[in-house]
Amino acid sequence: MKGYGPVDAMEYPRFSGIRTFMRLPYVQDLAGVDFAVIGAPFDTGATYRVGARFGPEGIRAASVLLRPYHPSQDINIFDHLSGVDYGDFSVVPGYLPESHTKIEAGMRPLLEAGVTPIVLGGDHSVTLPQLRAVAAKFGPVALIQFDSHGDLWDEYFGGKDTHGTPFRRAVEEGLLDTGRSSQIGLRGPLYEPDDLQMSRDLGFQLFTADDVRQAGLDQVIAAVKDRAGAGPCFMTFDIDFVDPTFAPATGTPEVGGFNAWESQALLRGLRDVNFVAFDLVEVSPPYDTAGQTTCLLAANLVYEFIALLALTRRANG
Repeated sequence: MKGYGPVDAMEYPRFSGIRTFMRLPYVQDLAGVDFAVIGAPFDTGATYRVGARFGPEGIRAASVLLRPYHPSQDINIFDHLSGVDYGDFSVVPGYLPESHTKIEAGMRPLLEAGVTPIVLGGDHSVTLPQLRAVAAKFGPVALIQFDSHGDLWDEYFGGKDTHGTPFRRAVEEGLLDTGRSSQIGLRGPLYEPDDLQMSRDLGFQLFTADDVRQAGLDQVIAAVKDRAGAGPCFMTFDIDFVDPTFAPATGTPEVGGFNAWESQALLRGLRDVNFVAFDLVEVSPPYDTAGQTTCLLAANLVYEFIALLALTRRANG
């Protein structure tokens, strides 16, 4: 397949060049593009530690070691896909509604062109405008959410829009088919016993971190895929799903999370799901350790998203 792919590392060393994701070309002409990586550098929705506005930059910088062939999935991605780095959505620093409007507007041309968006956050509030654009094209979609928090609060200090409220708003706006949706990995202290029940009351299939460990990864993967069915799905991955030992650079870290391999295995198991958009959020590079620990993991998890798209394309001819 001819199309856009990474720079040849045998021609240009990995430490050289402009930092795009996976060294893909920076292109905004969507003709001949299957997927596009886009930054959403906005973190005004954060309620604890800010810094995720630098997430897209950090993830891109850490992605230079990614290579086209995925051995675990046995696929050469760019034999089947053409992909680009589309740059960043325009945002308004400090102003959430205005930034969300810009992100939603930025998503629309990608979706209209049949391009699968892969968005690098940014805090988790940036998922809401993406869902608005996705639902405008596909109708209510399934959500597959990897996260230590449900992000279903009604409000925070009277505010309806934070990184802890996007999926409450998405349900209220009819953007999600909760009967096909799953939340995986929730954990940590809560305000009251009913906090977890919010997910179930709104129709989500819920696997807490304890549930995942008791059931095992394979059983959780099977249940999530069965729940999602054949319809369109949106994948959102909050890096705080991962234990802060492996991903310290995030806004609201919770101990007792998953390691890098478990996170990869869960994503790899989701082949054959009809993903129409992805995001990875809440990477806050100012809190990273050992150079790029969190950013490196985040880049590799986005690589798993792309491999899933390549597998689907190969299966569909």
